[in-house]
Amino acid sequence: MYNLVLLAARPPEWTHERFIDWWRGDHAELTRRLPGLRAWRHTDIDAAFEPRSECWDGLSVLSFDTADDLRKALRSPEWAEAVAQVGDMRGRRIAVMGGELEMHAG
Repeated sequence: MYNLVLLAARPPEWTHERFIDWWRGDHAELTRRLPGLRAWRHTDIDAAFEPRSECWDGLSVLSFDTADDLRKALRSPEWAEAVAQVGDMRGRRIAVMGGELEMHAG
């Protein structure tokens, strides 16, 4: 799998609950339509392991078969629509891409 990993913090005027509800609700309706999307996992962050990791609200991992499939999704009208929905929310995010290797299957 090749993943797009997004770590996000809510807009300053939103509550954590509102942000997670939006991400898993209205925004999810657009995200699910991305061409080539094979899996999508979302984590509602409710605690930080250490002080420097505070202030993040959620983590999404969007999985595609290949890097090319992800790049096609990022050029799609569905991606453009999802980005437009985010608009100028003023939240923060970190977005990274890379190949996945399963290190342990319990």
